[in-house]
Order: sequence, then structure tokens, then C-alpha cells
Amino acid sequence: MTPRLTLINRDYTRLWFGQAVSSVGDAVFSTTLVLWVATVLAEGESWAPLAVSGIVMASGVAVLVIGPLAGVFVDRWDKRATMLRSEVLRGALVAVLTVITFLPAGALPTGAWLALIYATVLLLHAAGQFFSPARFAVLADLVTGDADRARAAGIAQATGETAWIIGPPLAAPLLFTVGLQWALLFNGLSYAVSYIAIRSIGARELGTGSTGPARARGSVERQRGALREEFMDGLRFFAGSRFLVALLLLAVIGQFGAGALGTLNVFFATDNLHADAHLYGYLGMAMGAGGITGALCGGRMVQWLGARRTTWIGLLVSGVLLVAYSRQTGFLGGVALLFAFAVPLTMLNTAMSPLLLAAAPPDYRGRVMAVFYPVTRLASMLSAALSGWLAGSVLRDVGGSLGGLRFGPVDTIIAASGLIVLLAGVFAMAALPDTGAEKAAARAGDDTAAPAGPAAKERQDAEVVAHHDDGELPARATDRSDDPRPTDG
Repeated sequence: MTPRLTLINRDYTRLWFGQAVSSVGDAVFSTTLVLWVATVLAEGESWAPLAVSGIVMASGVAVLVIGPLAGVFVDRWDKRATMLRSEVLRGALVAVLTVITFLPAGALPTGAWLALIYATVLLLHAAGQFFSPARFAVLADLVTGDADRARAAGIAQATGETAWIIGPPLAAPLLFTVGLQWALLFNGLSYAVSYIAIRSIGARELGTGSTGPARARGSVERQRGALREEFMDGLRFFAGSRFLVALLLLAVIGQFGAGALGTLNVFFATDNLHADAHLYGYLGMAMGAGGITGALCGGRMVQWLGARRTTWIGLLVSGVLLVAYSRQTGFLGGVALLFAFAVPLTMLNTAMSPLLLAAAPPDYRGRVMAVFYPVTRLASMLSAALSGWLAGSVLRDVGGSLGGLRFGPVDTIIAASGLIVLLAGVFAMAALPDTGAEKAAARAGDDTAAPAGPAAKERQDAEVVAHHDDGELPARATDRSDDPRPTDG
């Protein structure tokens, strides 16, 4: 008889528990770093938004440089061992940073502190690029059958969002009452819990493929040549698909529009919402709650409206809500609107999955993701850097009123971001094929459109993958990939 506290099966439950604890640690870690940089290292400085955006950029560099190739190497390694080594490396990185932060903030120049933080975030995310595909391969062995994999997808998404309800409110009290190092130590211990959970999983062969040993026996030159040839073939396929290119442009526009929120929200909370920095974590909590709500409703909305309509409606509604958020002056109103903003945002994630995966044959899906996710991540990085630079330099002295509405640099940038998300919704209406055309194409066997028939199963498979990447779904147009959390889901 299966124990009452078991999710799907015993080994999956252990893997889930380790990652649930680690996800909370990541939420505490990233929120703590943003708060510490904004309120301690760069307090009162005009370049504070740019300093915070550097955290986002450090995480993005790892995704862009390591992400496209990491999966190829993970295919050649033992997956369980790869996960264990990644957790050891990440735990050690956080431990080193924790020890250094016992020094007074004035013991090192501000530039040295920022360089140390950026380097740690970059290395954590680099290790995560190996952890994520390894965990996906292990998960595919631990959970079999469409029904159970769909359950695993729902559990993963709800767990990830719950972590962002629990983590941010913990971060501020830990930082401001017991100190930075104890907040970081919390994350280091969460990696230890994850290690123990992975270690407890049965040591049978997990996530192994028939091609791994054969590739390992090949010469270095042949491996490099095959890697280059396969990657270029994927690029050619992607560029030749008008539908994939349209999805990519849509995602880039949306990501560029929403990316500013991760950089500027801490300043918006204190300056525009007139909230104490201790309350900043509750904004992340509101987005987490909205994400859970969107996750529970997203599949049903796709069934009712179709993936295309859910995509452009989600973008339009998100854009309107982001503009409305930029006009808030009270903390409770800001919390409510961030919750509402996250609901269509998460529904959009569900809608984008079948569209993207159905547009690519199975043999190309890995390479399609290797193009799609880094490009959208780059858009998020550019948005974070640009918004931080604008708020700290060009628009620093912007202020006034128009039609009775007061505005400043931060709320102006967030409002402009909402308008860009609206633009992405308009683009989606024009660029994506309508639901009727998709169904007709599916009946006709047209592989260039997004077929409706297999979309449900593809969505299930995609969501299992989705929550192991920067937990992030590669197809997300406007996800929270601007969060500088390590990529372990």
C-alpha cells in the first residue's frame, strides 16, 4: 500500500521534497541579495537600480553561455551523479559567500562586494544549467504514464510558486534582524537538504540514454564536429519556421516589456508605495499567490479559449494590469495588483508551451529550446540593464504631473513596460494562427502550424520540463526569469 504522504511514488516524493526546500532557499537568497544591494551597499545612490540589475544580468550570462550546450554534456554523464555534484558545488559557493559576509560591509569596497555577489550568482546559475536537464532525465524515469506526469507538472508549478510565497517574507526579517549571512546560510542548508534527498533515491540507472556511452568513446574532434553540426542544423530549422520566429519575437517583446519589474520593484515599493523595506517580500508573496492561481486555471483556459487566444488575452490583460500597478501609491493596492498581474502571466505560460512544442518535431525540440530560451533570457537581461540605467541616469530627475497624475522615473519605466506587454498582445493577435486554422492544419497533417490534437499531452510533457530550468519554462514570454534565483526549480 502506498503511504499516505507519498506523492506519485516514494522516490519522486523524495526528489520533490528536496527541491521544495531548495526552492524556498533560492527565494530567500535572491530576495535577500536584492534587498541588501538596494538598501545597504547602494543606499541613496543614483546607480542603485543599475547595481540591482547586475544581479539579473549575472544570472542571464550563465544561461546564455552555458545553457545551450550543457544539455549535450549532461547526456553523456550519469544523471544522478550530476545532480549531486551540482548541489555540492552550489552549496559550497553559498557557504563561501556566507563566510565572507561576516565581515562588516565597510571592510571591502562597494565594487568588490558587487563583483563577489555577481560572480556567485553567475556560478550558481552555471551549475544550475547542468542540474536542470539531469533532473528532467531522472524525473522521466521516476514518473511514467501521462496521468502521473501531468500530476508531477501540476505539483512542480504549485511548489515553485508556493516557494515564492514563503521565501520573500522570510528574507526581509532574516536580513534586517539577524543579518545577511544568516539569510545566505539558509539557502546553503537548503542545498544540503536537496543533496540528501537526491542521495536517498534508488541508485539504479536513472536518465541514461543509449547514445551516451557511444558519444563518450568518440574522439574529441568528432564530438566537437557533431555538436557544431547538430547545433547549426537546429538554427537553420528555427530560422526556416515562420511560426517559431513569430513566437520568438512575441516572447522577446513580452520579456523586454516585463523585465523592468524585477529590477525596479524594490525602489517602487519604497518610493511609490511608501512601504518600509521590511515589507518588500510581501510583493513577491503576492506574485507567488497569483502564480498558483494562474497555474490552477491555466489548463482550463487553454481548453476553453485555445492556446492562441489565451496567449494574446494573457498579454493584453497583463499589460493593462502592469500599467495600473505603476499608478499605485498605496501598499495594499500594489499587493492586490501584483497578485492580479501574475494570474494571466502564469496562464500565458501554459498557453505558450503547446504552441512552441507543437511547432517543432521531437528530434528538434531540444535545439529549439536551446535557441528560444537564451534569446528570451537575453531580452530579459537587456530590459533589466536598460531599466536600471534609465532610472539611475537619463530619467533620474524626471518628475512632475500630467492631468493630475504625478509621475517619476521608476513608475514611468514600469508603465512603459506595461505598454510594451500590450504591444506583444497586439502582435500575438496578428502573428499567431487562429484556433480554427490550427485544428484544420492538425487534421490535414500540417506540421508547420500548432496542431490542436496533441496539444494536451505536449503541454503535460512541457510543464514537466518547464519547472526545471530556471524553473522556468523556455517558452515563457513574460515569466519571472528576471528573478536572480539559482536554476534548480
